[in-house]
Amino acid sequence: MSATQFTVDLDDIRFVLFEVLDIDSKLQKIERFSEFDQETYEATLDEAARIATEVLGPINGPGDREGVSMDADGNVLTPKGFKAAWDTFAEGGWIGMSADPEAGGIGLPQVMALAGTEMFSGAATAFSMYPGLTAGAARVIFQYGPAKWRQPVAEKMFTGEWGGTMCLTEADAGSAVGDNRTKAIPTGTEGEYNLVGEKIWISGGDHDLTDNIVHLVLARTPDAPAGSKGLSLFLVPKFEFDDDMNLGERNGAVVTGLEHKMGIHASATCMLALGADKPAKGWIVGEEGQGLPIMFHLMNEARIGVAIQGQSQAAAAYNYAVAYAKERIQGTSIENFKDADAPRVAIVEHPDVRRMLMSMKVLVETMRSFCYRIAYYEDLSKSEDLDDKARARYAGRVDLLVPVAKAHCTDMGFDVCVTGVQVLGGYGYTTEYPLEQTVRDAKIMTIYEGTNGIQAMDLVGRKLRMKGGMLLMEWIQDAQKLCKDNEGSFPEACAAISKAVGHVGATAMHLGAVAAKGNLAGAMLYATPFQYMMGHACLAIEALEQAAIAKAKIDAGETSPHMRGKLLNLDFFVATFLPEVIARSKSIQTGDESCMDDVLFA
Repeated sequence: MSATQFTVDLDDIRFVLFEVLDIDSKLQKIERFSEFDQETYEATLDEAARIATEVLGPINGPGDREGVSMDADGNVLTPKGFKAAWDTFAEGGWIGMSADPEAGGIGLPQVMALAGTEMFSGAATAFSMYPGLTAGAARVIFQYGPAKWRQPVAEKMFTGEWGGTMCLTEADAGSAVGDNRTKAIPTGTEGEYNLVGEKIWISGGDHDLTDNIVHLVLARTPDAPAGSKGLSLFLVPKFEFDDDMNLGERNGAVVTGLEHKMGIHASATCMLALGADKPAKGWIVGEEGQGLPIMFHLMNEARIGVAIQGQSQAAAAYNYAVAYAKERIQGTSIENFKDADAPRVAIVEHPDVRRMLMSMKVLVETMRSFCYRIAYYEDLSKSEDLDDKARARYAGRVDLLVPVAKAHCTDMGFDVCVTGVQVLGGYGYTTEYPLEQTVRDAKIMTIYEGTNGIQAMDLVGRKLRMKGGMLLMEWIQDAQKLCKDNEGSFPEACAAISKAVGHVGATAMHLGAVAAKGNLAGAMLYATPFQYMMGHACLAIEALEQAAIAKAKIDAGETSPHMRGKLLNLDFFVATFLPEVIARSKSIQTGDESCMDDVLFA
């Protein structure tokens, strides 16, 4: 394996899906997934890995170096090879993997679609953003769009004929979406409006991959109240179309410039002007004032998707780093460091390199199962075959863990990529190897779909309080039960994880008490450290569950290095990462607020 060749760890992906989560036997009991079995899933994974390695991987580096551009007429051009890759991707049905078959999708479970996303995003993050955003916009349209267009427009998007975007952000508003000022003026035709305003940071705002692009735009109707309650959502196409989906005139939604970014250079991030030179026609999606609630219906799915993007870059970086460490000959073994004539060894033999690689491995594999688990729970939460109580419990667990996954897996994903550069040393800092691109591409994931600080505030300010704190209490109870069930096999690890989980609960109570005294700033000051410690506790739980399954297989006679690695993962995580949970708990409970003093940053 070359250190510049993208690879997929199908063995671990299969382990998580079929051993840890057991999706085959459990999801087959759900009517809408009953036609899928493990053979189908395996074939899907194999083909996804082929697309990732043979179609997307080869365009990633060249696409990053070429970037996107605009022609003289203001049309955005994607890098060489992207259009052919899009056509292959669309023909394979990958855009609509988990979409309703009535809308042109395949109808696979979301957890399977997430496994595909890991491979595709790891292979070429910038490319994978185009189909990812298209699928997200199509889901909104299929559920809430104008009735006559819901199915045909969504099908055009899920099958890759049309693209899609989310136009939320404005220059002065940023993450404060409620401050948006884009206007939607009724035309006199029911449901039709002219939109006037500007949007920024619009990923996929224009490109040459599809015949049409459907923008979902947040805007404010006349006399709408201030803030987020006054925002409505509108379908604004690049080209107008009739009821038979025939394209007409170019609409007044045009790109005024491309934003130049640290990474994801092949993803067209656009500034979009609405109604500047000609009317930008739009059709309301849902009801007036329901723009943000509609978007939030799909926010969990979007944030799980960003979490796996972070994990995917980490997985790619780890695989690149391992391959390099095995082939790079430098220095002698540590035992022979005084012997100038000793044979030179691959750097994978050096203890510090092994420590870095193990750190990367453990985080990559626990993040994988953490993200897949949440997607799996999302599938179960929507199952008509479960009772209301069971569905509500799964939905509550998803609500609690989504901000943790989005923030922690993107923070840790970025850190893993940085460590990958360190493994390669000076070569990691050059464009000769793909590690430096993973760092640049991964950083945006900590920022979009709500910055990680916003995720932490959502966790502490909303999710911990939901149902009177029961979501967190149920998570703690399940974690403690897992530790209790496995303490015979892993006594020290279970004791340590149980203690760490207890600290999460105690720290949550501490922050609740601070807020209850009226000191909201004092509570939110520690939202990010709390999210970090809970994230590490979640990954520790994954390490324990994987180790328990691996031990059972080893006890039954399996001798694979993969299973042995799961036992070592648990040891390493408990020794290396878990102490941070206790340390951050103690730091938070000091209550230090020195950074809030008015003398600072004046």
